[in-house]
Amino acid sequence: MTYREELRLDRETAAEERRRDAAAAEERRAARQREADERRERLRGQARAERAAVREERRARRSERARSLTPEHVYRRGTLALVVASGLASLPAQVAHFAGISVALLPLPFALEGAAWVMAAGVAYADARRAPVWVRWLLRVLVALCAGFAAWVNYGYGLHLEGLSPADARAAGWGLAAVTLLGPVVFEIRQWVSTLAGLDPAARDMGRHAARRRRHHRAVHRLAGRLVSAAPYGALHAEDAWARAWEVVHGPCVPGMTPDLERRAQRSAVRLAKARTPDAKRTDRNTRPRTPVRTAPPEKDAYAQATPRTAAPRTGERTRAVRSPRTAVPRTDAAVFEEAELERTRQRAEEAYADSVSAGQPIGPAALGREFGFTEGWGRKRIRAVEQRRTNALAA
Repeated sequence: MTYREELRLDRETAAEERRRDAAAAEERRAARQREADERRERLRGQARAERAAVREERRARRSERARSLTPEHVYRRGTLALVVASGLASLPAQVAHFAGISVALLPLPFALEGAAWVMAAGVAYADARRAPVWVRWLLRVLVALCAGFAAWVNYGYGLHLEGLSPADARAAGWGLAAVTLLGPVVFEIRQWVSTLAGLDPAARDMGRHAARRRRHHRAVHRLAGRLVSAAPYGALHAEDAWARAWEVVHGPCVPGMTPDLERRAQRSAVRLAKARTPDAKRTDRNTRPRTPVRTAPPEKDAYAQATPRTAAPRTGERTRAVRSPRTAVPRTDAAVFEEAELERTRQRAEEAYADSVSAGQPIGPAALGREFGFTEGWGRKRIRAVEQRRTNALAA
């Protein structure tokens, strides 16, 4: 190979290397550009997401403020604000009063105010935990004592302020006393409102019904309580005990019914059946053929008789008047209904006695008769009928 050929080959090789370097540099530049574009797009996406998050946070804050402006939140927060204002207004006067007496008494106003508010918080806690009523009222009495003593101290401090006229001193004393009592009173009212508003209407109506039933039926209530206390815990439900106590006290097994009401119901049913059934006598009277009206015979002339009348000879026997045979009046539907109702009552009484025997607590004849509005003899007949059927069944 000659020198010129080698030189040409070196030049081609150098040109090829330059082309490859330029291509590699272009690729690196394109890669850097792509990375820069991707980074720029990523930053734009992050900025959009941040702006969306900020907008969502603002919207959430606005909705939260809108929700916080409901009457409930306004009342709760306004009450707490009044409580804080009451404490800030009453505490400095107490501090000045006790500090003026002695520096050693400086912790006393803080202890007094703290005791009042701790007892007030105890009332709220007792309401939340459904504590006994006497516990809540004891805490309220303690709150009233602490707040009353603090109001008395502030009233005396306001009366003895220097540089005031007697009227202004009285106004200052009454104002300090009122603002001292304002906080506990407002907090107690808030607690009452929260407790009453949180009650379930169904539970409130149930409590009212229980109180009304206890007031109207005291004997049944006492007996039901004794039945529940005599049974194992949880074995006898209150309503079952009430039904059993009603049956023992009044007789009927349906709560609310008494023997007098049972008799009235039966009489009303009979009267209704009679009112709905047409009267048989009236119907027979309306359908009976009417007797033709008798007409007087035509008058004859007194002088038309040619021969005088002769009396007929009397016989020893008198002819009896002909009467139609009496027919038995059929029973009306009202009587049939009354008999059917009595039969159903007998069946119910016999079933009740049979159930009591099966349960191991047979009912006496007096209680059975009183339950269905009849006498002891009637109840004894029903018991005898049940026992007769049981004897026949065993003999068969």
